[in-house]
Amino acid sequence: MKRPIGIYEKATPKHFTWLERLKFAKELGFDFVEMSIDESDERLSRLKWRSEERLEIVKAMYKTGIRIPTICFSGHRRFPLGSNDVAIEQQSLTLMKECITLAQDLGVRVIQLAGYDVYYEEKSPVTRERFLQNLRQACDWAERAQVILAIETMDDPFINSIEKYLAIEKLIDSPYLFVYPDTGNLSAWGSDLLSEFLIGHSSIAALHLKDTHLVTHDSTGQFRDVPFGQGCVNWEETFHVLKQTNYQGPLLVEMWSEQEKTVEDTKKAIQEAQNFLYPQLKKAGLI
Repeated sequence: MKRPIGIYEKATPKHFTWLERLKFAKELGFDFVEMSIDESDERLSRLKWRSEERLEIVKAMYKTGIRIPTICFSGHRRFPLGSNDVAIEQQSLTLMKECITLAQDLGVRVIQLAGYDVYYEEKSPVTRERFLQNLRQACDWAERAQVILAIETMDDPFINSIEKYLAIEKLIDSPYLFVYPDTGNLSAWGSDLLSEFLIGHSSIAALHLKDTHLVTHDSTGQFRDVPFGQGCVNWEETFHVLKQTNYQGPLLVEMWSEQEKTVEDTKKAIQEAQNFLYPQLKKAGLI
């Protein structure tokens, strides 16, 4: 069985139906697509899809042979688990429960969670404690549903390393909680990749491939829309570390191409990323 390589939904044309999107991914040689449910009303409404709409997506997966094994659920950026507002906190839990149910219906195995206690509010020990309490509840739901929750290493200091995630994992103590590292985010914070992947190896559910610009005393960095090879990620070292630490999981090419004017422009942007990444992955013996 070969290592699966996927593409982020937001790298594909936004106007596509799911059947068109999966066909597009297949044409480009990908094995799966990661669905996005972000903080926008449009994408949050997916949690309310009717049974017929969910079935159409399942049929599209079977028709194309392209899976949707993961959901990038960043809706908690707007409705965070650690919110000081009781109404927002309750909404965060409602959305979490709905996302787990959607994952069950679609056959999604992993829901990626944003590693924020709060995003638009002021952080405090109270928001951290509330986040942990509600994450524990979310893990109980996930365990009953047999759906894995995986926290992304973020563009935010709250959980910006695998080491910080492991402290959360120890506190929550759930067999259904994992980490979803992002190569760009880890590199932007100056993480020691070998140490990170060695200590976190058994807790990694999947991996994002992304480039970024470094966080410094004078810069907050740049965490998206950095072309591959033009950021701070040392790709040769990164892939060498993955090989050394025997990472066998999927690789997800995370990029944003929805803003491209035509489908051909979008395809070209993705192919440029593939042309950069694939030779290095092959050289490292990862594919």
